[in-house]
Amino acid sequence: MSSANIAERNPAFVLRAVKDVAFEDREVPQLRDQHEVRVHIAQTGICGSDVHYWQRGRIGDFVLNSPIILGHESSGTVVEIGSQVKNLNVGDRVAIEPGVPCRRCDYCRAGSYNLCNDTIFAATPPWDGTLAKYYTVASDYCYRIPDHMNMEEAAMVEPVSVAVQICKVADLRANQTVVVFGAGPIGVLSQAVAKASGARKVIAVDISQARLDFAKSYAADGIFLPPKAEEGADAVAHSEKIAALIKREFDLGEGADVVLECTGAEPCIQAGINVAKKGATYVQAGMGKENVIFPITTACIRALTIKGSIRYSTGCYPNAVELVASGKVDVKRLITNRFKFEEAEKAFELVKAAQEGVFKVIIEGVQ
Repeated sequence: MSSANIAERNPAFVLRAVKDVAFEDREVPQLRDQHEVRVHIAQTGICGSDVHYWQRGRIGDFVLNSPIILGHESSGTVVEIGSQVKNLNVGDRVAIEPGVPCRRCDYCRAGSYNLCNDTIFAATPPWDGTLAKYYTVASDYCYRIPDHMNMEEAAMVEPVSVAVQICKVADLRANQTVVVFGAGPIGVLSQAVAKASGARKVIAVDISQARLDFAKSYAADGIFLPPKAEEGADAVAHSEKIAALIKREFDLGEGADVVLECTGAEPCIQAGINVAKKGATYVQAGMGKENVIFPITTACIRALTIKGSIRYSTGCYPNAVELVASGKVDVKRLITNRFKFEEAEKAFELVKAAQEGVFKVIIEGVQ
């Protein structure tokens, strides 16, 4: 095990308080135990949750009470290993899984470590994230990438893993019909993973024609732009109309086998329940308003299986690495904007602006 140069500093992009970010020189992080590694961060993608903490300071029970380093979608090169590390060597290029659970609770032991109450998750208060020169993490939550994968692709393994988890929760199988609400990064990645899983027909639904056009060129078999509701129209009745239009246009019969909701928007949730066939599976992955009007009678009468999806669980990260490495999921096409580390705040401002042509924004690490 090598040790960090005590004279070296660790430049970091820090969220000090709500809407207050700054560059700081932090100490080089030391290994917390002999199973950890220190990684020189190469690339980091910006996630909506990073922006949410920056603008609002909380997501659910996770509240910003002290400064944290932002970022959690990262790749890098191992520069230090603990004495008990067996799976990695100094110099290995890795994708970093940003949430390390306790490994001991019932959730962890069952393989659902995404539900662990004691997870150390990068850039989730109070834990520091990866937008720094160096980051330390458990060695078994780093995944070596093949030589032909670049560091940008490795950073994109994180959102691909989210999509893998969504399809895993849906128990998605070959020859099923799938409707995905949302054609943003997680939506289109879910569409791509669904196709890679053998889905017969994948339909993308969004209110942006530009994003739908991208989805059609990326992985979706069909796209649907919902008509706007007439003034004064009942919202639930309009969602039923939207669902009927989707079923008819794409020859879905009684409805889709699987519905993946990746927006969190109330109208999409309502239409999603209505577009599902009897006995279908509906997965809620998008987060919007905390409480919505939900078509519960329809869900009951159709005997829908309704599940929530959060982060990733056992097997998702290795599967995501394989999907990217094999080219089954082409993440390079999703990267629309690149910034130097010193331009991190500018990169965050761009993501906050939510421009139609911006998909994934990547920040290069400190050289």
